[in-house]
Amino acid sequence: MIHKATIDAVFEIARLEEVIGDFVQLKKAGSNFKGLSPFSDERTPSFMVSPVKQIWKDFSSGKGGNVVAFLMEHEHFTYPEAIKYLAKKYNIEFEETEQTDEQKEQANERESMYLVSEFANTFFQNSLLKTEQGKAIGLTYFKERGFTDETIKKFELGYSPDVWDAFTSEAIKKGYQLSYLEKTGLTIVKEEKQFDRFKGRVMFPIQSMSGRVLGFGGRILTNDKKAAKYLNSPESDIYHKSKVLYGIYHAKQAIAKEDNCYLVEGYTDVIQFNQTGVANVVSSSGTALTTDQIRLINRLTKNITVLFDSDAAGMRASLRGIDLILEQGMNVKVCNFPEGEDPDSFAKQNTLDELNTYLEENVQDFISFKASFLQQESKNDPIKRAELVRDMVTSISKIPDVIKREIYVKECSRIMDVSEDVLFDTLAQIRNSDVKDQHKQQKQQNKPLEVVKTETQKQPKVNRQYILERHIIKALLLYGVQEEEFEDLILKENEEGELVLEPEIHNIKVFEKIYLDLQDDEIEFTDQIFKDIYGILIEELNQIDEFKIESFINRIQPEIAAEITEIMMNEDRYELHRWDDKEIHVKQKTETISDYVNNIILSLRGFLIDQKINELSQGVKAQKFENNLTVLEDIRDYQTLKKLLYRKLNRVI
Repeated sequence: MIHKATIDAVFEIARLEEVIGDFVQLKKAGSNFKGLSPFSDERTPSFMVSPVKQIWKDFSSGKGGNVVAFLMEHEHFTYPEAIKYLAKKYNIEFEETEQTDEQKEQANERESMYLVSEFANTFFQNSLLKTEQGKAIGLTYFKERGFTDETIKKFELGYSPDVWDAFTSEAIKKGYQLSYLEKTGLTIVKEEKQFDRFKGRVMFPIQSMSGRVLGFGGRILTNDKKAAKYLNSPESDIYHKSKVLYGIYHAKQAIAKEDNCYLVEGYTDVIQFNQTGVANVVSSSGTALTTDQIRLINRLTKNITVLFDSDAAGMRASLRGIDLILEQGMNVKVCNFPEGEDPDSFAKQNTLDELNTYLEENVQDFISFKASFLQQESKNDPIKRAELVRDMVTSISKIPDVIKREIYVKECSRIMDVSEDVLFDTLAQIRNSDVKDQHKQQKQQNKPLEVVKTETQKQPKVNRQYILERHIIKALLLYGVQEEEFEDLILKENEEGELVLEPEIHNIKVFEKIYLDLQDDEIEFTDQIFKDIYGILIEELNQIDEFKIESFINRIQPEIAAEITEIMMNEDRYELHRWDDKEIHVKQKTETISDYVNNIILSLRGFLIDQKINELSQGVKAQKFENNLTVLEDIRDYQTLKKLLYRKLNRVI
């Protein structure tokens, strides 16, 4: 159990924009921040963060909430873990009780796998730094690579003892279940035997953006030709190698700050660059670059610089990843190192200034690099040269932005001395071929294309009552405890016996005004979530003098908090043109709070009167009533009341 004082301190000190900024590149948009959704694949930012309200909303996926909700959604934290993460980030004292065996068993499967991975990480670090074998073998290796104690600690490097079941035995002794050791891939189970997967290897923990250990990479130190030089954790519920980048936890802030990400191949490339002073670097961990990995970078920057070894085979493989980067609408540059060098060795042998200077002077646009690299292979062979040109145009065809495509075609024409017309024709052929392939795949999947005329598409029907109920909740959230001067309209008969609305003025709080009016009219919310929020809000506002949305949202159930976030972050969504025509009122800047609240209530009354008139009229047509004359009089009275309401709202029926 977390102490309430810790939770309160976390919510008071943690800044939403800072926490989310560790995972998403945010840019100022008025009083808010905007960025690409971390929950869906999008190219136009729809992820909004409000520093004032301390809430966020992702319009592409519909998710939203406070700072804890973000960590629970993005990092799959439990509530206590999210609080713990924030406490650690902001140096807030957090007292955590040791988990009992029973509590470990009760943890869900995914969480149990995280716990096992964290334990393994600590075990490997202790083996490296506190055992004779670890110091003699593992630590010596890292020192030979030039890694300092600070670097070893920063990247949590470790060592797995050269004993068949050293880790497995210790984990079981500490109460961790063998099934989770096997599911994380840390232990291999064969019949009644079990042994450590990473026996005798130096260990590189692979972390998520928030620093959670997802899996491991292990490098063997012997010359055993039968064993793989590098061994990674197998795929599991928490580790998907195609969706993870090594070093992203340490690089995220530097990537956003520098607005550029260096992409390398191996673990030691990342570590050596960091030690030299270049932190905005990540690695695909020896696997082919994937779309998911590119999207991970895309949250932080639009710019990727791919760093190649001098090895030609490695460069050719990496060139394939460039097309994937271009497809995601990102800007890609390339830099390769002198012959015999790789990012690790070059960073080790040079100072920070020398490294930065080399990168600045040798970075190339992907078109220039691809041309120079492939021209070495084509030489004077015209057929290979033609293939090279087509290869370059194929890369250009991946770029979604038409302006960028044209610029690159012109550049390719200049470099390869081929006319722009020919290149544009080739580009059109390639893109048309891609479209045909997509159509063919669609037909094979029995999903024929549907062509619908734009002019025949119907606009979605507006649910007036839903939107009016939404505005009532919004008014309570924004102005609930404010005291305003309200002009109430009392329905009376004048001397001529006509129904008229007479004004009465009094000062009350907004929530009291709304509550009393809805009570008088016996109006209930039709939307269940709004009904729940309304009940909670009225109770809350009735007990306090000062209301803060950010404090309130931190105390309520996540599903209700998400809906409130939707309302507060989505103020303009329903405020389209000519809402007055639909009898839905939207607050204008020049309008007072009392006018705004009155108009919402009057609009809701008008809507309900319309419903009643329609219900009675349909009944008369269907001859449901014994005395239609009485019903027609009721309809007339409702229409008179409606005219009075609309006169007050300055609207024409």
